[in-house]
Amino acid sequence: MPVTHSSYHPPRWLPTGHLQSIYAQLLPRPQVALRRERLELPDGDFIDLDWLDGPEAAPLVVFFHGLEGSSQSQYCLHTLRAAQARGWSGVVAHFRGCSGEPNRLARSYHSGDSEHCDFVLRTLNARQPERTLFAVGVSLGGNALTKWCGEQGEAARTVLAAGASVSSPLDLGVAAEAILHARNLIFNRYFMRAMGVSFARRAEVHPSLAPLSHLTRPKNFPEFDDAYTAPIHGYLSAWDYYRRASSRAFVSNIRIPFLLLNAANDPFVPAWLFPKAHEVPECVTLEQPLQGGHVGFVTGPFPGRLDWLPERLCRFFADHFKARTESTRY
Repeated sequence: MPVTHSSYHPPRWLPTGHLQSIYAQLLPRPQVALRRERLELPDGDFIDLDWLDGPEAAPLVVFFHGLEGSSQSQYCLHTLRAAQARGWSGVVAHFRGCSGEPNRLARSYHSGDSEHCDFVLRTLNARQPERTLFAVGVSLGGNALTKWCGEQGEAARTVLAAGASVSSPLDLGVAAEAILHARNLIFNRYFMRAMGVSFARRAEVHPSLAPLSHLTRPKNFPEFDDAYTAPIHGYLSAWDYYRRASSRAFVSNIRIPFLLLNAANDPFVPAWLFPKAHEVPECVTLEQPLQGGHVGFVTGPFPGRLDWLPERLCRFFADHFKARTESTRY
């Protein structure tokens, strides 16, 4: 069945989706040695890959991070460490401008940037066609990866063995409006501050963005997306972007093993958005724990741990790696 029972249970001392989401970002992050590689893009821009090297024949976990995230985001580091413990390799594929250096073009990245996923995954697959590739996306990266898998349909099988999305917004318009609620003010401020700083750096490199100087201190997603994200990436408006870039409509066309994991108490991804079992193919596993917030799956006694999500992702991938390996023997 597409719906699976979740083993996640939050600690009693961390009771709400808001607290779970915020507190997870405050916990210590593991030290992981990473090697950087720069990929040149066909349009003259670049993206940076941060590698956790391992045996070349072992599976490779490709990570697509969230909004203004990077290889130093807690969910990336913990998952890379869990992959390393299994003898696997990992790589974080930074979206444009997220690796610590502004990208060359005035354009940036966005929640529907499945072209980024396509370029990275096909590049890695072309290098080692026989290697098993897994991909995981978190939040914005989860939306982009889910969209790519749905767009590719059966063709994704030639590139990717399995995929997973965590805390994907699913419907960008609904999520943008939810963040405007008074109870989510802290998230709006956090995201707007990060996006404003990033835009200011980009504007220093690209004088053509000077007329949008107010976006160095944006008020909310609709304002930012209507003035910048939508027009520079080929959308008519923020709401055209939200409609066309949202991943929920693409889930039904996924044809590879895929884990869609969303917590029911995510502060800005309401549970009524979650796909139902009859809406998804058998290859998609819906995991919808009651708790966990937005990428906030803390466990254990205070001060807590962040090992549940990495282990869940690796276990999902390992099950499909085992099944795939056994099928090639006969």
